Amino acid sequence: MKTALAVLLLAGLALASAPLSAQTLYKLIDKKGKVTYVDTPPKDFDGQVIPVEIDPKRNSATINTPGLQSGARAFDEKQAVADRAAANVRAAQDRLDAAKKSLAYARENPKEEEVERMGVKGGGTRPVFNESYEKRIAQLEDAVRRAEAELRQAQQAR
Repeated sequence: MKTALAVLLLAGLALASAPLSAQTLYKLIDKKGKVTYVDTPPKDFDGQVIPVEIDPKRNSATINTPGLQSGARAFDEKQAVADRAAANVRAAQDRLDAAKKSLAYARENPKEEEVERMGVKGGGTRPVFNESYEKRIAQLEDAVRRAEAELRQAQQAR
């Protein structure tokens, strides 16, 4: 009994320490189309048996990790691109905020030369904005639209 166990252990060790070489799996397709994979071909199987060669060396991947030199460089470059894109979005958002603030200020605080008073003095007058005010507001509204477009473009480039 001890001898059989020792032989099995030695056989297992020999198989485990053998270099990996091409292995074969068998794809079994029965009459109903069910697919099964096995490592030994079955006897008296009533269906299709397809050998599938597997090369363990071929089926491997190399992963670049940030700790490796080439992986770190690729990671750093990718991070730099992402950082630039985020900075562009922040800058575009800042420009939009400034344009909106300028427009709001101009609407709330027209210049003295941009407002004419209509009506009777003492009986009440109302402000009427002249052409220069309308032109300045149109320019500020256009600046807001351009800043909004810049922000959308920066967000899409991310």
